[in-house]
Amino acid sequence: MAGPHMGEGGAPVASWADDTVAWLVTALASGKFYLLFSFLFGYSFTLQRASAERAGASFAPRHLRRLGCLFLLGLAHAVLLYPGDVLTIYAVLSLVLFALRDITPRTAVRIAACLVVGVAVCLLVWGLLMVTLAEPPRPGAASAALRDLVSAYRGDPGSVVAANLRQLHSTLSWNALYGVDMLAAFLAGLAAGRRGLLTGTGAHRARMVRILAVTLPVGLVGGVVMAVCRKGPLDARWYDVGSAVGVLTAPALTAAYVCGLLLLVHTGPGTRVADVLSGSGRLALTHYLSQSLVMALVFTGYGLGLYGRYGAAVVVAGCFVLYGAQLALGTWMSRRFRYGPVEWLLRAATLARRP
Repeated sequence: MAGPHMGEGGAPVASWADDTVAWLVTALASGKFYLLFSFLFGYSFTLQRASAERAGASFAPRHLRRLGCLFLLGLAHAVLLYPGDVLTIYAVLSLVLFALRDITPRTAVRIAACLVVGVAVCLLVWGLLMVTLAEPPRPGAASAALRDLVSAYRGDPGSVVAANLRQLHSTLSWNALYGVDMLAAFLAGLAAGRRGLLTGTGAHRARMVRILAVTLPVGLVGGVVMAVCRKGPLDARWYDVGSAVGVLTAPALTAAYVCGLLLLVHTGPGTRVADVLSGSGRLALTHYLSQSLVMALVFTGYGLGLYGRYGAAVVVAGCFVLYGAQLALGTWMSRRFRYGPVEWLLRAATLARRP
C-alpha cells in the first residue's frame, strides 16, 4: 500500500537499508502468513459447523449468510482501501469448501498437496518462459503506467478508487492462481479441524519439536531462494521462478512458525505472549480492515498522500508501530467487549439476529 519508493525524477529508488529489509520480508514473511490465515479459516469452518449443530440450526443458511457478508466487506475493502483484499477470495473459495465438507481428512490433505504442486508447476513453467524469452529489465526505469499509478494514489479520493479498480482488474488472473493455493490451505485446515489437531496442543510437544526441526531449514532455504529470485541479485525475469519455489516451501516455514509459537506459549514467559496475542486474535477481522484504513489515510489521497515517498525500511518500522498499537488496543477491547465491531457485524449476519 506504500508503493515503490520513487525519486524526484520519477524513477524507483532504494537504499541498501530498503533493499535489505525488502529482501528479508520476502524471505521470512511473504507467502507464509496468508497460508496460516487460510489454514485457520478452514479450521474455523469445522467450528462453525459444530456450533450450528449444537444450536440445532441448519448450517447451510448460516454459512451462506456469513460468506455473503464477507464478500460485501471484501468488495468494499478492495474498491475503497486495498485492491489486494482477500475476503472476496475467501468467500468464493468457501463455496468450494462447503461442497467438499464431508470428504475424509486424508482425502482433503491429498487434494491440498496436489493443488500446491499444480500452482508451483504453473508458476515454474511461466517463470522459465520469462527467463528464456523476456528482455532483461533496464535498471532504474519506470514505466508510464507506474508513474500514472503514483499520481493516482496521490490524487483525490476519486482517483484512488479508480486506481484500486484498475489494480483489481489487472490482478484477476494472479488472484485466481493464488486462490488455488489458498484453497489448499483451507482443505488442510478442514482436515486438521476434523481431527481436532489444535485441541490440547500442549500434549504434542515432542511432535512439534520434530516438525520444527524438519520444516525450519526447508522453509528457510526456500525463502532465501524466493528472495534471491524476487529481490536480487537475480533480475525481475526470475520473479515467478522464485514464486514457484516459495509456493512449494512456504508451508514448511509456516508450520515451523506455528510450532515455534505453540512451544513458546506453553512455557512460563510465553503465557504472557499468548495473553497479548489472544486479544488481537479475537479482533483479527477488525484489525485487518483497520490496518488498511490507517495505511490508506497515510499513503493515499484520502489523507497524507505519501504513496511512493518512503522505502521499505521506514514502512516496515511504521508497521511495527501500528501492530504494537493494535496489540495494545486488542488487549484493552477484549477485556471489555466480547466481539470487535466487524466481528459483531459478521456474527449478526451469520445468525440473522443480534448476537
